[in-house]
Order: sequence, then C-alpha cells, then structure tokens
Amino acid sequence: MEGRYEFVAPCHFGLEAVSKREISDLGYEIVRVEDGKVTFTGDVEALVRANIFLRTTQRILWKVAEFRAVTFEELFQGIKNIPWEEYFPKDARFWVTKATSVKSTLFSTSDIQSIAKKAMVERMKEHYHISWFAETGQEYPVRISIYKDMVTVGLDTSGESLHKRGYRKMVSKAPIEETLAAALIRLTPWNKDRILVDPFCGSGTFPIEAAMMGANIAPGMRRTFQGQQWKNLVSEEVWQRGFEEAQDLVDTSVKMDIQGYDIDPLIVKAARENAGRAGVAELIHFQQRPIHKLRHPKKYGFVITNPPYGERMEEKEDMPILYREIGEAFSHLDDWSEYIITAYEDAERYIGRKADKNRKIYNGMMKTYFYQFLGPKPPRRKRPEQAGKA
Repeated sequence: MEGRYEFVAPCHFGLEAVSKREISDLGYEIVRVEDGKVTFTGDVEALVRANIFLRTTQRILWKVAEFRAVTFEELFQGIKNIPWEEYFPKDARFWVTKATSVKSTLFSTSDIQSIAKKAMVERMKEHYHISWFAETGQEYPVRISIYKDMVTVGLDTSGESLHKRGYRKMVSKAPIEETLAAALIRLTPWNKDRILVDPFCGSGTFPIEAAMMGANIAPGMRRTFQGQQWKNLVSEEVWQRGFEEAQDLVDTSVKMDIQGYDIDPLIVKAARENAGRAGVAELIHFQQRPIHKLRHPKKYGFVITNPPYGERMEEKEDMPILYREIGEAFSHLDDWSEYIITAYEDAERYIGRKADKNRKIYNGMMKTYFYQFLGPKPPRRKRPEQAGKA
C-alpha cells in the first residue's frame, strides 16, 4: 500500500520522551506523545523499519481509526465504518486481541472485544456479499484502546511484543524487559567508549542491550513480525530491504568494556549463552562475583543495574544488608556514575546517599524508581594536533 499512515508505538509509562527521540532519530515525524505511547507518521517502510530498529517500544500498531464512543452502539458503528476490506482479504483471520479502557464510559473490555468483532464481520459481509467467513488465511490481530471516551483502533504489526528479541532463552528470577533496559540505558550519558558494569546482571539484559547498541545491532533483525504475513499490505521486498539495512549497519569489530556480574554461576552461564544468541558474546565479560567485590581500576565508568527488590516477604529482611553493600561498593568506584532501578523504597537510606535524580517508572504494573547517582564528566581528550603542541 502506498501513502502516509499513522502508527502508534506503546512504551513504558515515564519513558515516552526516550521513545519519541528514538523514533525521531529514525527519521519519522511525531504526531503526539501521550501517557504510554507515541504516535508518528510514515509509509509502509516506516512500519517495517520501526519494528526492526526501535529498541524502546513495545509494539507497532497501524492506526486505522479514531473516534468518540460513549455507548456500545456508537462503538459498533464506529468500528463498522472502518474500511476493513482494504486491510483484510476474504479469508483473513481477524479478531480483537486486546482491548483497554481508561477513564471512559465503556469499561467492559470483553464486551468491547465482542462488539468490535461483530462490527468487523458485518462490514466484511456487506463488502464481500457472504454471510460466513471461514477465516482460514493469515492472522490480522486488532487492538483497541479507549481513553476518555476516544477510541483508537490499530492493527498489531508486531505480533509478539518487541521486547522479545529472540536471544533470551534462559532468564533469572526477576528479569527486566529488554525494551525497558534499552530505554534506561538511553536515559544515561553512556556510550560505547565508556565502561559499563552491571553487578546484578541476571540474564544479562543490560550488558547485552548496551553491546547491541554499541555494535549497531538492530533489536529486531533476528526475529519475525506479524506484518510479514500481510502480503496484501506490505511486500516481501520492503521487509527484505529493512533486514538488509540492519545487517549492513552491524559492526562487531567495535571495542567496548562491558561487564556483567552475578552471584549465581548458573545465571552467569545463561547470560553468556544469551549474549551468544544476540551476537555480542565477544563484547561482554561475564563473571561470577558478589556485589561486595565490585571493583574497577579505571575512572568515569557506569553502573547500570536492576538489584533485587525484596518482592517476597521472606526476602525483605535481607534488603537493608544488600543495599548497604551496594553503597559500600559504589564508594570504591572513583568518579563513576551509578544508575539503579528498584521498587525498594528505602534504597537511598541504606545506600547511604541521596540520588542526584530520581525518576518514577512503571515496570508493568509495578511502580519502580530509577535512582541516578551522577559522577563527573571525564576530561576531554586532546585532539592529535593539540597533543603535538603540548
């Protein structure tokens, strides 16, 4: 299909600005930024490139309609007015895979899904002049969100959430999503020339996401997407160009100092295997090491980590000791910056230092805090001609 369309990129609450910047950097115009989502415009190539290259968004929805509805009849008519025949072939399998409603008159998500499906079928019946659809063809999942009575309808072009890069087969007890890890890294000044250590690396998500950024490995280049099945909407050639662009940009010859530690040797082994599947095993040093042994001889590095929260009652009593150890470890890292995401509200108290910045972020339904302990910037390197004059 040719033309310009609107796409919706859901993201983590509190990190909309990060996703907005990433979409802009990819070359697309932002329409608006709302709680938990960014809307942008582009052609079908934008749909492809957004799925392959965006690191911080949950999925890419092809927005097909937006209208107001305060009754189920208005919802039915609004859905029926959408030209579904332009998107669905006669044998398509179509359904509302998810509906959400916030601060709206219509709040029963199961009813919203059921009524929307009926409206879609009625539209298809009138267009194709048949009374029954076998739905034996490709899948076209639809998502509906209602916010303050405004209904947004989108085709889910991603399928599985974009946080599923394909590399993480083994996970630790409380893994952080890949999209959230990438967004948090982007909130820091870290770049591939700076040291990065995660002393609670678990499945290796922070080190792996950082290494993929440094090596310019697109997060979606090793997976498939729902939209690849839609030959009537997006040609195979467009998808192929997107994957080829991603492959051409990879540079695994880059030199980086990225390290991941964990106290559990089995988890360290799993992290190495995950890094191998991500194509960055040679760029990360994983090691079994407890937090109290965290040391590094160089200055101006970064700690970015997701320590235990004490979610279980039996673990809560261990948290003061753990966070004191974290604070003690930080004191040995001269001129470093430390970034911690945690739901433990006494983190600063036991670390023994108030964070320079603190950002509230929702990890799913859990309220967490991104504590930022900022170190000094490293001195600027002299240019070769300046060094010669010294």
